[in-house]
Amino acid sequence: MSDRSHHWADIGESTSVRGILLLCFVHRWLGRWPFRVCVYPVVFVHWLLNGTARRASRQYLARVHAHLGVPARRPGALQSLYHFAVFAETLLDKILALGQRYPVDKVTMERQGVLARVRAGEGGLLVTAHLGCLELCQVMADQVPGFRLTALVHTAHAERFNRLIRRLDAGSKVELLQVTDLGPADAVKLAERVARGEFVAIAGDRVPVRGGRSVKAPFLGHEAPFPIGAYVLGAALRCPVFTMACTHVGDGYRVRFESFAERIELPRGSRDEALARYAAQFAAWMERQVRDSPYDWFNFYPFWDQVTHDARHE
Repeated sequence: MSDRSHHWADIGESTSVRGILLLCFVHRWLGRWPFRVCVYPVVFVHWLLNGTARRASRQYLARVHAHLGVPARRPGALQSLYHFAVFAETLLDKILALGQRYPVDKVTMERQGVLARVRAGEGGLLVTAHLGCLELCQVMADQVPGFRLTALVHTAHAERFNRLIRRLDAGSKVELLQVTDLGPADAVKLAERVARGEFVAIAGDRVPVRGGRSVKAPFLGHEAPFPIGAYVLGAALRCPVFTMACTHVGDGYRVRFESFAERIELPRGSRDEALARYAAQFAAWMERQVRDSPYDWFNFYPFWDQVTHDARHE
């Protein structure tokens, strides 16, 4: 495996907006099973040909099994293929959620502290992971007046998917904002949004595309790099921080918000130690999520072996 493949952004994203729209059309007019008939052969071919993603899936499943005892059986090729199939189904649910067509009665919301802040017109920071269908927070946006969310993403496809979101739902209260290197100017803009009572979401499980630092934290029995951007941003925004996950429960989902920190504090004399503690706290939170729903974590790249962009150019 080349050094270049050790960063998730270098693997590339093969998701096609046209393909997504076609699958949405199949689901809308023919239903879920015809959708599966169309998508499962694609999933199998992708699993077969994408060795990097397949190996990453099997490594993750083996480690979650060894460390947490889930899934109950020792994972093999079939479990990895099922992991890919769950991702494909979740991709459909993401689009349905953004288009306000996912059944609301299949979503359970646990909103500790977040709802009170929305009603008070106060914003906050949400630290997320690539767990399940986070777009179902759109259900909360529909149910709770005043809830607006800006999700920070590192891919170059943010505007393309914003157009897709607007096409599916012109009134969507969820916006994707591309950030390759979160700087002071970005922090100021985001602070203005939080001051207006909006929420900002940032992933805590992917190292930056360019710049930024990461720290090591134990995850599923092995040290892994975690980005510090969420905690640096939280310290700059000086607002309450919550975690957000949305994982499968039965034939639906549970959206769960939990308090992470009332304030992120990074003391000048012990900044590195504080960042490491926050990263370890987040990694422990991730372990709790995957224990409940092991097939809902979608990082199909060598997670434990990833390096930052800058480290590859030293």
